[in-house]
Amino acid sequence: MPSLSPYSPALDYSYAPGVFPSMECLKHRPDAVRRLLLHSSAAGRDGADKLRGLAESLGVRVEEADRALARISGKENCFAAAVFAKFEDALDPAKPHVVLHHPGDSGNVGTILRTALGFGVEDVALIRPCVDLFDPKTVRASMGSLFSLRVRLYDSFGSYLESFPAHTLYPFMLDASRPLHEVLQAKPAAPWTLIFGNEGSGLPPEFASCGQPVRIESNDRIDSLNLAIAAGIAIYEFSRF
Repeated sequence: MPSLSPYSPALDYSYAPGVFPSMECLKHRPDAVRRLLLHSSAAGRDGADKLRGLAESLGVRVEEADRALARISGKENCFAAAVFAKFEDALDPAKPHVVLHHPGDSGNVGTILRTALGFGVEDVALIRPCVDLFDPKTVRASMGSLFSLRVRLYDSFGSYLESFPAHTLYPFMLDASRPLHEVLQAKPAAPWTLIFGNEGSGLPPEFASCGQPVRIESNDRIDSLNLAIAAGIAIYEFSRF
């Protein structure tokens, strides 16, 4: 087997560091898994033994790789990592979507992926330039939810829009927006797309004329909500319809 390189966006593969993300990768993307790395001290641990058993049942190569795991995770107590081929999916045109426009933080994106899956929204688009979806930090932050979702990268929001003209758009921003509770009173039109902007700059002004802009109102003690928290509130509220 060829040696593994430190993660780079140029590689055609990535890593799912951690026992649980590795298990999710093996369960939901078995065809993408190239090998499973285990730490020498993981032997006898319940999670690691289950991982090894599942990998062997799928015909996935299992290796002891202490130094590689330390490089991948940046810490000494990473006991497992699945090595998987990068993938891209077609989004379901009949289902609701979440669109992340130029997100810049792996932790936020991973958390949003996990939240979306938890509330039944399984189609997520990212608009470039954006965080690397397959960076191990993003994969770990999603706790392996990435492997249960349909995800796709687009070079522009216009490209996404051309593919899903029937979706009702709800950009989350301040300009020309209505409070979330008012929008929900009218019952969102399905299939819908929730659109969120960059952590620092938000959505560009032109999104104010794109569908029905929405804002999540808070008191005046804060200036804004963290992107992952705002997305979590919105996904939860919309998923009830």
